[in-house]
Amino acid sequence: MEAVTVVAICGSLRETSYTRLALEQALNAASEAGAETELIDLREWDLPLFDPDHRNQGDARKLKQAVGNADAVLMGTPVYHGMVSSALKSAFDYLGKNEFEGTTVGLLATAGGGSYGPTLEHLRTGIRTVHGWTLPHEVGIRGASNEFEDREFVDPDLEAHVRKLGRMSVEYARIRPQSL
Repeated sequence: MEAVTVVAICGSLRETSYTRLALEQALNAASEAGAETELIDLREWDLPLFDPDHRNQGDARKLKQAVGNADAVLMGTPVYHGMVSSALKSAFDYLGKNEFEGTTVGLLATAGGGSYGPTLEHLRTGIRTVHGWTLPHEVGIRGASNEFEDREFVDPDLEAHVRKLGRMSVEYARIRPQSL
């Protein structure tokens, strides 16, 4: 049996992104669980603001291929005004049912303050709309700037929570809904 492939999409463009650090930890745990992993760091991709008249501009085809070939996808975003980042939203708009249908998706949000619930709900709604399957285990990080020191988690319990997301993405990657 081939190794599971887990792709993480980082919706933060910040150089010192806490979202990226957390996704890297989740991917490390997925790798340790036997998965092949890839971080899609949107800072490094040519993905102009989504325009439905130009659905394949820039690296859109490459993004569709990476996500479409994944057995599981992790989506991470900073919280901006209670919502996902514009970078992640625009990248998500390039994708659809062809890439997500029946795919296991793990969700992660990092907040500067304390509220990440609405952001995770927006992500769940979007994933359901394209027929993806969100893991019941999600990660929300409050006060993210206080949770890392020297690129490492300060709180071992929070680190364990993030790593569990990575492990679960591997464990549930090949579960497919039964036909009715």
